[in-house]
Amino acid sequence: MRRITLIASIASLSLAGCGTAPEPREAASPAPAAGRGSANWERPQAQLCLAQLGSSGAQFAPLPDRRDGGGCAALDSVKLDRVGGDLGPLTVTNLGPLACPLANSFAAWARYGVDRAARQILGSPIVQIETMGSYSCRNVAGTTRRSAHSRAEAIDIGAFVLADGRRITVKSGWDAGRDEREFLRTVHRSACKRFGTVLGPDYNTAHKDHFHLEHGDGSFCR
Repeated sequence: MRRITLIASIASLSLAGCGTAPEPREAASPAPAAGRGSANWERPQAQLCLAQLGSSGAQFAPLPDRRDGGGCAALDSVKLDRVGGDLGPLTVTNLGPLACPLANSFAAWARYGVDRAARQILGSPIVQIETMGSYSCRNVAGTTRRSAHSRAEAIDIGAFVLADGRRITVKSGWDAGRDEREFLRTVHRSACKRFGTVLGPDYNTAHKDHFHLEHGDGSFCR
């Protein structure tokens, strides 16, 4: 599968155009990768989303629509490998299908909310963001309601790796020393400005080791 940095190639395409109730999360299982050419990317709104993601410096591959039944589907999704940072690309690990609008929000947060905060607070840029997955066909824990992960509209963040070799995890850093605490709380607050639902260690024990970032139109931040 070709990796695509859709800047010039998508910019010429025609143009068109956070949250649900809080949902305790588990790690998602990745979906198999697929190539381009699916009819879902012929729509102007989908083309615009890809163009915006490409212009951000992200490296990704568009995926064909996936419908697994039972209310689970990954539509207009991408396989995201890297996002753009001020000083270079930032690697993103362990991601399956990610809905394109969420990928755009994530790319902007990674650059402006995470990388810049790391340099200002920790004195080193970010080189990698470790996730605990995206798409997973499952319910909200303890309910019969499908989670945002079942639509590829949520991503779980577990850790950040700095250029100087340090690894800041949500689990150990949330109540650690001053700088790590300040960094994690800063990026959490920044996420609340870009995503409909943001859940972290202060929400419940199910989120003690990650940030849950969910696409949507609301504003639920815990």
